[in-house]
Amino acid sequence: MKSAVEPLKARRIYLLLRDRIVAGELPPGGRLPGEPALAAEHAVSRVTVRRALDLLEKEGLVQRKAGSGTFVHDRRAVRPIVADLSNVLSHLIDMGRSTDVKLLSFGYGVPSDQIAESLGLKPGERVQRSVRVRLIDGEPFSYLTTHVPEWIGLTYSEAELAARPLLELIERSGVTTERATQAINATLAGPEAATALDLEIGSPLLTLTRIVYEPSGRGVEHLHALYRPDRYSFHMDLVRTGSDGERRWSPALGWPRGQDKSKAEKSKTDKNKSGEKPTRAPRVIKQRS
Repeated sequence: MKSAVEPLKARRIYLLLRDRIVAGELPPGGRLPGEPALAAEHAVSRVTVRRALDLLEKEGLVQRKAGSGTFVHDRRAVRPIVADLSNVLSHLIDMGRSTDVKLLSFGYGVPSDQIAESLGLKPGERVQRSVRVRLIDGEPFSYLTTHVPEWIGLTYSEAELAARPLLELIERSGVTTERATQAINATLAGPEAATALDLEIGSPLLTLTRIVYEPSGRGVEHLHALYRPDRYSFHMDLVRTGSDGERRWSPALGWPRGQDKSKAEKSKTDKNKSGEKPTRAPRVIKQRS
């Protein structure tokens, strides 16, 4: 019984320390209490503490230095992707060019009924299916499974998909992508995704399902993406709209956030002084430092 309980205790200590690190209670570069102190604090063995620290180290949250102790890793050097939720297709190609990709599988086959229905495929119509991992700064942050109608998939090769963004290849085939729908949820990492994302099985993940359409309404891509929440996040700018009594939050399309907003306002003021017509600053996917 004890051997079954110890991993649960290690997991609990790992989660407690992880929450303190993420919340900033343990700052980057700060030294964690020693194993004896942590064991006494949580009434567990040093072996259990060591297991918890192993989990933190594997996640990149701490660094263990022989003879010195365990220190909170400065994760400011790892720049997470911040994706704009208010504009589904904006800068997806640019994001692909700023990150690296590892192609895990590439093939053709008949999709599940659910995917076939979402793409508007005929019975028995095949798709090109691929599984990829995207990396930022050399670290994996997303596990992507895509299904594309076969007639589009035949226009690009396995080597091209390993080197170029899928959306770019789809549009190269002559398809015009007009709109998309997407749903965001949370899930737990299964064995394959956990291995690809360098996580423990059962780790929390963000999940996104996106279907991209051409003007005729036909689906041209079904994407199921799993993201490490410590390396990827979704943001949306909102504004208050509506009349009195019916005020609500609505997406602020095209509105620059944070420092971009300040820069845009300064640029607008400068151009007004010089007689130039002000232009709205472009939206970009930002990477935190």
